[in-house]
Amino acid sequence: MNSSGSESVRWLAVAAMLLAGGVPRQTMAAQLDGVTFPATAAVGNTTLVLNGIGLRTYSVLAIKVYVAGLYLQQPSHDASAILASGGDKVLLLHFVHDVSVDKIRDAWRKGLLRNCPAPCNIAPERISAFLNSLQAMHAGEDVELVFSPDGVHAYYDQQPAGYISDPDFAQLMLTVFLGQNTLVPELRQELLGLQQGVDVASN
Repeated sequence: MNSSGSESVRWLAVAAMLLAGGVPRQTMAAQLDGVTFPATAAVGNTTLVLNGIGLRTYSVLAIKVYVAGLYLQQPSHDASAILASGGDKVLLLHFVHDVSVDKIRDAWRKGLLRNCPAPCNIAPERISAFLNSLQAMHAGEDVELVFSPDGVHAYYDQQPAGYISDPDFAQLMLTVFLGQNTLVPELRQELLGLQQGVDVASN
């Protein structure tokens, strides 16, 4: 996507009702609910380490939605420092349940608006274009959001799926997960490594 508003490019995104878990040791991979995340992820020549992993559930029925992991250049429990840092970051999501496009759009809408209250510096048209570009997700599919100082790239099963060249919008997307106003405080705690709930397995 670009700042001109041509945001029809295919985006494989995730619900703002997301997940997370605890921080494993950097030398270990992490496994949760049968899903294993590697200890590191590469962005170009930069190696990121797994900061937190967890399982996102939905409703009183505790329906399992996805397992997600946050990768950073340096592990951190400080959300403000992570959001303020200029380094690359990766949010990797592995879906374990089908999610309809309506639920994905509703979750993102609520998360974006809650974390960018009026007067929000993101134009309503940009948010609408982003929401309209989302699609349903299915069990077994992966979404990778790669945050850089210039914006955010999206990958679907390791294939390029979209790009937003807007640092402010990219920041807002990550704030949906790590901000004080997140819709799911447990998610924030787990991605920051402040709660532990994973089985750690050796590489």
